[in-house]
Amino acid sequence: MYNEKLVVLNSPKSPASEGYRTIRSNIQFSFLDSQIKRLMVTSSGPAEGKSVTSANLAAVFAQSGKKVILMDCDLRKASQHKLFGFSNHIGITNVLLGDAEIEQVLENVPNTSLQVITTGPIPPNPAEMLGSKRMQAFLDELDNYADIIILDTPPIIAVTDASLLAGSVDGVVMVVASNQTNIDLAQKSKEQLLNANANIIGTVLNMVDEDSQDYYYYYYYGEKSKKKGKKSSGAAASL
Repeated sequence: MYNEKLVVLNSPKSPASEGYRTIRSNIQFSFLDSQIKRLMVTSSGPAEGKSVTSANLAAVFAQSGKKVILMDCDLRKASQHKLFGFSNHIGITNVLLGDAEIEQVLENVPNTSLQVITTGPIPPNPAEMLGSKRMQAFLDELDNYADIIILDTPPIIAVTDASLLAGSVDGVVMVVASNQTNIDLAQKSKEQLLNANANIIGTVLNMVDEDSQDYYYYYYYGEKSKKKGKKSSGAAASL
């Protein structure tokens, strides 16, 4: 049994899992004329559910038959190792420092085509490491190991880390927490991402109240398209 927050792995037939499959489909629809290789997931502020969303999206892409790598790029507040039950003694920072090879940091999630790369030891200079040429080379090399790479990055407003990576991915998804995310901060985050040449493909509405009328309402909004579809539910309500 996985962590209860990994709903896609624990309950693949649940309404929540169906919600994530809908998100996966809409991400793929956003790239009909090209291939998405790197997807970044972030939020405007902390505690909006970006890491859980990243993990479940990675799992649902793996369930579609793709080889997936989930990277915990939050070098300030690591969480993916906790969700998947891995040790965090070796990871991204070790590779960037030249102390480990890629094969040493890839953690296999049992019975899936999903692999996780944890942060490794938390460094004193996260922004410098993520914005380094070594990080770019690391991502380029990882492209050979997976069909899609999902990056879980720190919140936009708090630090510059996510903005430094935004131009190196094919698409960015912002997680927005229902009745929690500050609208002005969300707008500021969007502007900051666009200034970093990010391709914002949509938002995921998270933490929707189960008693709310909108809990079973699915709504998709992207930079390039807008459409409505079938009802869904779950930890992530929409993209």
